Amino acid sequence: MKIRGFSPVEACFYRQSEIQEPSTRIPYIVVESFPTLGMLTALRFLEWASLNPEGVISLPTGKTPEYFISWTEFFLNRWNDPKTRAIREKYGLTVSRKPDLSRLHFVQIDEFYPIAPSQHNSFYYYVNKFYIEKFNLDRTRALLINAEEIPLASGMHYSQVFPGNAIDNTLRYRKCSTRTEWIQRDSVFMIDDWCTRYEKKIRALGGIGFFLGGIGPDGHIAFNIRGSDHHSTTRLTATNFETQAVAAGDLGGIEISRYRMVITIGLETITYNPDATAIIFAAGESKAAIIKASLESEPTNVYPATALQKLPGSRFYLTRGAASRLSDSSKRFYEKGSWGHEKTERAVIDLCKRIGKYGHHLLMEDLQADPACSKIPDLDMSAVTSVEEGITRKLLKGLEQELHQTFLHTGPHHDDIMLGLLPHIAHQLRSATNDFHFAILTSGFTAITNSFIREVLEDTLMLLDQGMIQMIQYPDFFIRGYLFKWDKDVYHYLDNVASMNPLEKRRGLAHRVVRAIVQIYGVKDPITLSQHIQSIISCLRSSYDGEKNPPEIQTLKGMVREFEEELVWAHFGVQVKNIHHLRLGFYTGDIFTEQPDKERDVKPLLDLILSVQPTVISIALDPEGSGPDTHYKVLQTLAEALREWDKRADLSHLRIWGYRNVWYRFHPAEADAIVPVSLNSLAMTREAFRDCYVSQVKASFPSHEYDGPFSELAQKIWVEQLKEIQLLLGKNFFYENSHPRIRAAHGLIYFREMNLPEFLKQARELAAHFLPPGSVCSRR
Repeated sequence: MKIRGFSPVEACFYRQSEIQEPSTRIPYIVVESFPTLGMLTALRFLEWASLNPEGVISLPTGKTPEYFISWTEFFLNRWNDPKTRAIREKYGLTVSRKPDLSRLHFVQIDEFYPIAPSQHNSFYYYVNKFYIEKFNLDRTRALLINAEEIPLASGMHYSQVFPGNAIDNTLRYRKCSTRTEWIQRDSVFMIDDWCTRYEKKIRALGGIGFFLGGIGPDGHIAFNIRGSDHHSTTRLTATNFETQAVAAGDLGGIEISRYRMVITIGLETITYNPDATAIIFAAGESKAAIIKASLESEPTNVYPATALQKLPGSRFYLTRGAASRLSDSSKRFYEKGSWGHEKTERAVIDLCKRIGKYGHHLLMEDLQADPACSKIPDLDMSAVTSVEEGITRKLLKGLEQELHQTFLHTGPHHDDIMLGLLPHIAHQLRSATNDFHFAILTSGFTAITNSFIREVLEDTLMLLDQGMIQMIQYPDFFIRGYLFKWDKDVYHYLDNVASMNPLEKRRGLAHRVVRAIVQIYGVKDPITLSQHIQSIISCLRSSYDGEKNPPEIQTLKGMVREFEEELVWAHFGVQVKNIHHLRLGFYTGDIFTEQPDKERDVKPLLDLILSVQPTVISIALDPEGSGPDTHYKVLQTLAEALREWDKRADLSHLRIWGYRNVWYRFHPAEADAIVPVSLNSLAMTREAFRDCYVSQVKASFPSHEYDGPFSELAQKIWVEQLKEIQLLLGKNFFYENSHPRIRAAHGLIYFREMNLPEFLKQARELAAHFLPPGSVCSRR
């Protein structure tokens, strides 16, 4: 049966999604999980390829295709396996013969320019490794973007024409004042000509027949950023901040991506073939807002994906999180299942925001005119009162002082706990009856740029040469002395934060760097120590931006992050022994990381839990990750560890605090505790971040929402959340309140308290739901 022109594979998934007729301008399909999204996409791709064996395909780069690639590889390698056949038949891929992909034509979507094609962070490298090799495509039938093969003025290399890989786009329009500028301008025009030829080659093939792409935070498709003309073609172009922030991880920091140009196919390149199948796939709640705008808006340059409305074969494949803000999803949320207080809260709070009215100013006609509020059972003004009372209870819960508790606060990365819960934790730390432990589950080395660690090492080398690192003179330092007094490094550093002595702060960091190098490299004397530091500096200087570091340098970067975390909690007297650095093995710095493994990843966390015996555990709560996300994999690991603990002990007393920070946000209806944040707490968070997370102050890997350090973005979010609740309760609720902490509130933090069954209900089984066995994603 055909459903809105869906293929057999699409129709199978569409039926399972329980979506009634979508109201969007482009059809979409919703699946339960990110791995299932990859399976749907792989099956649809193989279905199309079997019908178009010599067609033209264009496939995406980045992290979103992880499960698409692994599922496609899985099906191709095990086509006739009975289990594989059963999956194919279940989901509508009825072709009996395995598709031969070798006759397909491949078109590379985009590329940074300039970038060496041999670099592992180039898209040229990516498509060769993950598509041409894994899918057995014919390289001679591929149109690729290789910077080495794009001719420039006087036959020069791009490194000669564009020193530092920076291109001045204004040269197209202004008068050149130097010979270098003339060469650069002529080269830019030659690149433009190359792009025109690339476009002609695509059109000569009949245009792209199967396009698969992700979508950026600004809505970009390929590198067609917000504002791109729907008739755009292949071109050399600049990007915007949101795109640069996402690309920072690929290129080694925003300092690089901010000035790097790109070559991209245009929106009309994608839509040139009127019979094209064009699929946009997205996972996670962080994409929900742009998905709504892209699917529900009329064609506009503001949302590039709206260009796909002209194609009958365009589709969006989404996870539930990515689809969560669609009007259809909102309608289903309120119409499906029983009506509880959470629905009433969400409806009333959203109404206040939508019409800009305080809760106490709402009228009955406002409620009746609202699609969600009008569905509240026995609707009257008491619905608003019940929401106000419910939010007030959540505020009072956020004020509760915990006593005689053992806390284990967990974070996927260093700074996650701070950015999610610091003001609340600070209040709980005031009771000496509580015991606190902090566990950072990954090494976090990818958050430190090569330039930062190089500067730290150069500083350390200088201090060593000046004799300012006296601890290395102790006779047993290189034998076992380096293992002791790590708390002293922390205290020394913070002592000089207090005394505002930057030189001594640098010495404190250098002490920890020396200990780390001695431990990592097994250094036995001062001369070898200096030689190792010089060798590391030399290695970093010869590395390209974004290159994966050797394991020893990864560990060194991670140990700097660990020192930063210890500094934060030492503000409150927490010792190094209570800060646990687990360095879980799935975190490798590769494009695609492995799934958590029971022995390698779960066991260390379980051992820690058994040792600490916490009564309260905090976790960054992202039930559905946006791509192969560390937060999501940490959640999986913790869920599995708690399942194992549950087999050994009665955990009915265990409480789990789910928090979100700069990456994900709770709706106030989802949270059950709201913590007032004072100006004092805002200042404390801002200053502690600045003084402790020294590698993050320049915000080399920022959120696409804010061009600055995460502490400032966290403050921005907390303030916005206060305004959200002020709109419901009224500002006077706060400044006239009888409780001093509510009167002092200038921000709010939301978190959710769960028991173990409630938490596990949200966590995906570690046993890999819909993961292709033996693939890059499930390999152990």
